[in-house]
Amino acid sequence: MINKEKLNNLTNEIWKSAERLRGKFKAYEYQNVLMPMIVIRRLECVLIDGRDLMAKDKKTKEPSITDEALNDFIKRKELSRQNPLPFSNTTEWTLKKISDEDPTLMEKHFRDYINGFSENVQEIINKFDFRAVIGQMVEKDRLSTIVSQYATEPLGPQNISNLEMGYIYEELLRRFSEQSGEEAGEHFTPREVIRLMVELLDIQVDDHRISIYDPACGTGGMLSVAKEHILESAKEEDRDRLDRLTTLYGQELQDQNYAICKSDMLIKGDKNSLITCGNSLIPDDTEAKQRGDQHATDEKGNARTFDYMLSNPPFGVTWGGKDGYADKVAKLSATRYSAGMPRSNDGAYLFLQTMLDKMKPSSAGGSKIAIVFNGSPLSNGDCGSGETEIRRWILENDYLDTIVMLPDQLFYNTGIFTYIWLLSNAKNADRTNQVQIIDARKEYEKEPKSFGNKRNRMVDRHRKWIEDSYKKYESSEKCQIFNTLDFAYHKVAVTFWQTDENDVPAYKTTKFDKALTPGNFKKIQEYYVKLLTFEVSVTPRDADEVKFTLELNADKPFMMEYTKKLKEIFKDDFKGLKAKEITALIKTFNTVINYTHPHFIDDHEYIPHGQNIEEFLNREIAKEIIRFEDAPQLGYEFLPNKYFYKYEAPKPTEDILEDFWALEKEAENILKAMGKELV
Repeated sequence: MINKEKLNNLTNEIWKSAERLRGKFKAYEYQNVLMPMIVIRRLECVLIDGRDLMAKDKKTKEPSITDEALNDFIKRKELSRQNPLPFSNTTEWTLKKISDEDPTLMEKHFRDYINGFSENVQEIINKFDFRAVIGQMVEKDRLSTIVSQYATEPLGPQNISNLEMGYIYEELLRRFSEQSGEEAGEHFTPREVIRLMVELLDIQVDDHRISIYDPACGTGGMLSVAKEHILESAKEEDRDRLDRLTTLYGQELQDQNYAICKSDMLIKGDKNSLITCGNSLIPDDTEAKQRGDQHATDEKGNARTFDYMLSNPPFGVTWGGKDGYADKVAKLSATRYSAGMPRSNDGAYLFLQTMLDKMKPSSAGGSKIAIVFNGSPLSNGDCGSGETEIRRWILENDYLDTIVMLPDQLFYNTGIFTYIWLLSNAKNADRTNQVQIIDARKEYEKEPKSFGNKRNRMVDRHRKWIEDSYKKYESSEKCQIFNTLDFAYHKVAVTFWQTDENDVPAYKTTKFDKALTPGNFKKIQEYYVKLLTFEVSVTPRDADEVKFTLELNADKPFMMEYTKKLKEIFKDDFKGLKAKEITALIKTFNTVINYTHPHFIDDHEYIPHGQNIEEFLNREIAKEIIRFEDAPQLGYEFLPNKYFYKYEAPKPTEDILEDFWALEKEAENILKAMGKELV
């Protein structure tokens, strides 16, 4: 169990250095200083521990070795291919040594120290743009303060596990977001949720290599927990072999998150990982400023696929518009995104299609996917829209296995309800063309102390209940099993005759305000079908107003009858005129037309698949149906709240009043207490 008090204390200690930047740096700049310093100190702690181990080993074998020879051995060993660590530093500096030296030389020594790291660490430092930040710290007289702060900070893996460090990173990033006033779209995933996802994926490692992929890997939590679970579940003698057989692949868009993830992989000595920086949703271009999907193909140019995939992509990511990259996404519209395009301000389905595109063929064992969504992908989009077409494609291909409804307030930066989707192209035979939905909204306990918006947590018993429900695969009060077509619906355009207060078909009088053309009147007459009454008022130039009535159905075109009537009324005025001249004269008349028609209502009804449409309309509308038309394509949506809805009768009035008076009494007592304090 994570010790939240310990992590909060350490986070608060680190946060003190942010307070030392106040007045010198803007709030949004704090993380530019502190996150790379944390990473550098953590890397340094690993190097120090590694050097101590090498020194101990060397002295054991050669007890008379001199300090100079020992340092030379360690440096050569650290830079050799046999280096027990995947990174190195060619200098003898540490933050403590730099802090203890002449302050006037601190910048030089610190830059030498930074430049001494191996190439893989240099990439991390460059992603932080840390050399420029060093210049800012010097200019604002904060380099000495920050270096001294971290010189002895216990940030090594022996003091803080990778799991605990993940919490600290994410808590700090959350605080930075709050300080800079950001509405962070990245909702860091609690480790208990990742653990649940991994357990539901049921990752199997036998004697063949497996691959795990996250297209929005953030600081690497998903990938790290997945591998930790594999190793923890294995016998001790098998762990080295499983470690070698498991390869982690990830991509992250944000430079800073990427740098943290990459550094964590180095610290853990994970050589079987390939973490890249770029946008997973677009094609890769090595010449572009922003790289694209670098996991689209393998070293041989073949499409890269993965055994297991899991992700918590950012909620509500905008990919269209002037700030988006719709033109690049469009290049994959005929391949990866052929199922449909979601709305431009929500890229959730782009991430899911990216993952589905990377599944191994079912003939090769297939793939499993676990992804965290908010509520939008469940039902956003009308019938025929990109979202519902993507849902249709997923269900018709029988990819969706299970949706788990999670409790609210599980995440650090948001209190909303979230959902785990499990997908596979190699479902068990008993799950074919079926979808399981598990209601786990009550599977939580309160956090002893909240982390931001994270006020609830899932412990072992909650995850076990979910996993058991998933494996048992039986319908119950909290678990339902559906056929894929149960989520389909017809969108039916319907026109019906509204009734009045006496439930008698109603009529309305409407002013005709369009151009007097045969086409405009034809639309009206064909729409209403019934007999229409036209009240016409015509005022010729320099003449009195003339009124008349026409009662017409669709078989008698209005303009023909209207012109005929005018010729009768103004036969003397039209005498001797040609047809074109009569038409021109009529156009000069001031004409006002009101028509009385049935009060028809146009609406759309969403009808569950499998029901008789006409019977449904007659039953639900209970009015005269004039016409209806089904959309050419079925729509698909998931409504989990509806499936598990239980009616709860409202409180009796007496109980509500009792609660009200109790609250008022409580308010009075509070006010009295405040009054006494003021006195």
